[in-house]
Amino acid sequence: MSDQKFGGALKKGESILGPWEKRFVSRWVDRIPNWLETYHLTMLTILWSALVILSAWQVRETECVQWFWGVSIAVVLQYLTDLFDGAVGRTRNTGLVKWGFYMDHFLDFIFQCALIVAYALISPPEFNLQWWFFAILAITSGFMVNSFLSFAATNEFEIYFLGIGPTEIRIYFIALNTVIIYLDPTRKYFEAFVPIYALFLILGLIFVVWKSHKNLWKLDMQVKGKNH
Repeated sequence: MSDQKFGGALKKGESILGPWEKRFVSRWVDRIPNWLETYHLTMLTILWSALVILSAWQVRETECVQWFWGVSIAVVLQYLTDLFDGAVGRTRNTGLVKWGFYMDHFLDFIFQCALIVAYALISPPEFNLQWWFFAILAITSGFMVNSFLSFAATNEFEIYFLGIGPTEIRIYFIALNTVIIYLDPTRKYFEAFVPIYALFLILGLIFVVWKSHKNLWKLDMQVKGKNH
């Protein structure tokens, strides 16, 4: 087995809120109860994903958009457990580095899917936006695929783009939910904005893939130059 250090233990780059998060984690990580281990925090994403789906289903069944606050609560809870799971493991020397990398990001994908399903559930049926939500799921999954393929090629794990990372995206979802609850409780603007959102995501994915392609091409050319 290669002695190369596992790059998944560290993330390349930093988000806008990264420095604040590091101070927050450093201050509070020692106050996490001893019975709450890193793997407990990671696996709680399953519960938060279920809460997202349940909240959206309640909106669909009752037409009471206030249930959608449950999605925002789940986003906050998933943020906290995701923020502290790795820190708890490092502080207590749990040793679950590769398991943590795998399970943490796999469950991040599950949570992402739950969020998109939630918006699809509350979308008015008469708009027939199912294929647009399917496209959004495929495109957002493309961002994750790009990160993992790039990581496999470089051993550098990068999930921040232009200073935007998971934290900033969570804030966006909370803000979006608030707008839906207060300004668009009947979701009448979904018909116009869901396709626009999908198109913006496509442009973003094209840019990210182009950036990864350019970086990997450069690395290959550098290796080629050294071998000649």
